[in-house]
Amino acid sequence: MSHPFAQSVEILTTVLTLAGMGYFFAALIAARVFLAARRAPLTPFAPGVSILKSLKGLDPGMIDAFRSHCRQTYAGAYELLFGINSLADPAAAAVEQLKQEFPAHSIQLIECPARLGTNGKVSTLSQLLPHARHDFLLINDSDITVSPRYLERVMAHFGSEGGGGFNPRTQSTELTGASAPEMDQSAPVAQPAHPIGLVTTLYRGRAHGTFPSQLEALGIATDFQASVLLSKMLEGGLHYGLGSTLAVSRKSLNAIGGLAPLVDYLADDYELGARIDRAGFSIALSSEVVETAVPAYNWRGFIDHQLRWYRTVRDARPWGYTGLIFTHGLAWALLNVLASGLSPLSLWLLALSFFLRLTLAMTVGAQVLGDHQVLPSLWLLPLRDLIAMGIWVAGFAGNTILWRSERFELKDGKLRKAE
Repeated sequence: MSHPFAQSVEILTTVLTLAGMGYFFAALIAARVFLAARRAPLTPFAPGVSILKSLKGLDPGMIDAFRSHCRQTYAGAYELLFGINSLADPAAAAVEQLKQEFPAHSIQLIECPARLGTNGKVSTLSQLLPHARHDFLLINDSDITVSPRYLERVMAHFGSEGGGGFNPRTQSTELTGASAPEMDQSAPVAQPAHPIGLVTTLYRGRAHGTFPSQLEALGIATDFQASVLLSKMLEGGLHYGLGSTLAVSRKSLNAIGGLAPLVDYLADDYELGARIDRAGFSIALSSEVVETAVPAYNWRGFIDHQLRWYRTVRDARPWGYTGLIFTHGLAWALLNVLASGLSPLSLWLLALSFFLRLTLAMTVGAQVLGDHQVLPSLWLLPLRDLIAMGIWVAGFAGNTILWRSERFELKDGKLRKAE
């Protein structure tokens, strides 16, 4: 390596390290803003809710995730609708078991055999819609585990002034109401400029068994959720949804033509939120944090899943994806140490970058998300961040993704079978 080129690499990695430190600091501010805001009181509101779940096969801990939805302290009525492509699917037995354990609950298993587009999940959800009897719908994945106050906290946002077309003063008698100390820990309900059309939540990952599974859960807690909080702060609110929770009013869903237009989109959660946002509705982020099960990936499965996620983000938000270069501050600091030949400045920048990265990880992972796996896994952050940067670079190299053992090409958000 020539001396001028080595100098250029050192300068570039120094600049990117400093930019990465700026990102860590800004994300820390966003996390603190969120922590402060979620102490606001909860607006009593408990409309009827239809919970829609698309099933295919058995996910880790799926039956326990189902049970958590049946243990709600919610004052309103709610039902669970499970859609399945074939009643021969092993997930059908899990739903039947749930119905036996909770006979007082409204639980339906509905066969949805039609394939309306390349996204099988949205195809199933579209066929479930006619069976839903309530004016509010909540969609989340089959492996999502929730707290007993999940529905209470999520649906409270629709009770804010103008949210979903309802006035909380006419609905306040529907809830028995929590005590003041409990309410202080609940979700904020800000006065929206537009009616709230969608409510979504942050989530943490629960690793299962393998090292790659542990790395993915660590990335969810310390990287992805931090970027969500920062984008919310910088963009003046969320403009997309997260698949962990998509609670919508029928009014907002009808305004975008329902779910049918999304049957060919990979990032259906993002697209649903983006369309509702463009239709003039607000998107709220609840203080509720849910938990998703991270499969026991081998290395191939881990890389395929990460690459699918990165290419989905690149397709949906190309400039935002390019901006991820600044989120790899710790990896740039490590490369800067090598490029500078262990210079004192590079070592000082590495130490400061590592401190900020650890602080962000503990703030978002432990405080915001309540993820008990984060602290024991902090020593893996340098390795995880280096791998993430490598997959981010690979994300630029093509449009092909692997999803449920099928290969697709991704363009303008839509999927088509790869040849």
